[in-house]
Amino acid sequence: MKTTSARTETLVRRVTPAEVHEGRDGALLVDVSTPAEFEELHIDCSILHPLSNLEPREIRRLAENKGSCVLICRSGKRAGQAAEKLKANGVTNLCILEGGIQAWETAGLPLTRGQKIMSLERQVRIAAGSLVLIGALLAFIVDPAWIALSGFVGAGLVFAGITDTCGMGMLIARMPWNTRSRSSVHSCCVSAK
Repeated sequence: MKTTSARTETLVRRVTPAEVHEGRDGALLVDVSTPAEFEELHIDCSILHPLSNLEPREIRRLAENKGSCVLICRSGKRAGQAAEKLKANGVTNLCILEGGIQAWETAGLPLTRGQKIMSLERQVRIAAGSLVLIGALLAFIVDPAWIALSGFVGAGLVFAGITDTCGMGMLIARMPWNTRSRSSVHSCCVSAK
């Protein structure tokens, strides 16, 4: 799982679950999911470094003697955001697990399972839908100006779709129920020296 580099730019490769599984002894597996998502489901020997407080210096230190640094999340989108942040801070040999944990599970590869939780994507859909409904109800019952709440949420969803970033998702990822781990398992194969 080696990456190729341009003169001044580090390229980030997308790798399949099979490639990661075969080469994981020489790779640092970094899961950028929320602690709750990690606790529910993660690849054995991956370490948790949530995207919301990802530290490039720490990742660079941990990846020093590894052939590559594979970034993992539930579907691959947050791993892409983490790759951009790490790349901008000089971390090299970056790879993204194509399709994330979902693809790993579909491939039938081994996972460590914990307590089931509500996914971040589902939490965002519930929050956005609730705000739209509340805005519409308040506009109907209290004052028509409340329709602006629904419009604001709709505009935010359009922006999220166009830019592939979700402010509401980033905010919800920082909520206490998503940042707290119910167990002490954060890294299983890499010591936190």
